[in-house]
Amino acid sequence: MPLADFLGVLDNIAAHTNPHKVFVIITGGEPLMRTDLEQCGRAIYDKGFPWGMVTNGLAMTRKRFDALLASGMHSATVSLDGLEEDHNNMRGNNNSFSAASNAIAMMASERDFVFDVVTCVTQRNIDKLDAIKEHLLSLGCTNWRLFTVFPAGRAASDAELQLSREQLHQLMQYIVNTRKEGRISVQYGCEGFLGAYEGDVRDRFFSCQAGVTVGSVLIDGSISACASIRANYNQGNIYQDDFWDVWTTRYAPFRNREWMHKDECAECKFFRYCKGGGMHLRDEDGKLMFCHIKRMK
Repeated sequence: MPLADFLGVLDNIAAHTNPHKVFVIITGGEPLMRTDLEQCGRAIYDKGFPWGMVTNGLAMTRKRFDALLASGMHSATVSLDGLEEDHNNMRGNNNSFSAASNAIAMMASERDFVFDVVTCVTQRNIDKLDAIKEHLLSLGCTNWRLFTVFPAGRAASDAELQLSREQLHQLMQYIVNTRKEGRISVQYGCEGFLGAYEGDVRDRFFSCQAGVTVGSVLIDGSISACASIRANYNQGNIYQDDFWDVWTTRYAPFRNREWMHKDECAECKFFRYCKGGGMHLRDEDGKLMFCHIKRMK
C-alpha cells in the first residue's frame, strides 16, 4: 500500500479523535520487508500517532533499529517460538533464531523502549519453556506472552502444532507458577476465555477487543477489526469507504456478539463472560473452530 493512502486514513481518524490516544501497530507478514518503513514510521509519528510493530527480527540490524527509533518507534513485539532448533524449524530459516535473539537484546539495551516477546507454544516446545525463559532473561527481556495456534492454515493439518488437553493445562499451570516466581512478566495471549484460569494467567480478564478498541487497514485497503480475522469479516475498504464512518456504523457484529449464542455456545454457562471467544477463532461461516474451555474439559 502506498504510504499516502494510509496517511489519509490517519487524517480521517485525527479529524474525529485525539491521535495521541490511538496506537498504530504495523504488522504483517514482516514490516521490515518495507524499505521505506522508517519513512512510514516518521510520517505516522509526525501526525501525532504513537506507533510500534510486530517483527520476526530477521532483517533487524543495529543501523535499522537506530533508524526506526529516530522515526518515532517506541515499542515492538518480537516473535520467538523456541530455542534454536525449534524456532528455526517453525520459521523455515536457519538464521531466524539468532536474528530474533539479537533484536531482543538490542531492544532490551534501549532505555525506555517498551517491548515484549511472543512465543507460540506447540508440542515441540512445551517441555522447553523454562529453557526459553532463561534465554529471554539472559537477553534482558522482561515481558513474555505465550499463545497457542488455532486450527487454520498448516496448523489445521499439523498435529504437532496443537496442544492436547493435558498440555493446555500444563501451559496454564506453567504461566501461573512463573507469574508467582516473579522473574519475568508472563501472560497468556488474548485468544479465548479460560474459565478457572481467568485472573491467574493474564493481567486482565478475557475480552475480545476486535472491532471494539481494535480496527485494522489491510494491505489491499480492506477495513477489518483484528488483522488475524478472516476476510469474511471485513467491513469495507478505504478506497471506497470513509474509515471513520465504517468504524462508527459497521462494527455491530463485533460489539454485540449475541449472534454467536448458538451451536455449541448456545447452552454454555460461560457465554456471559466469554461472548463466543476470540473473533479469530471463527471460520468463514461464523462457526467456532476452537474453544479453550471445551479443550480443557
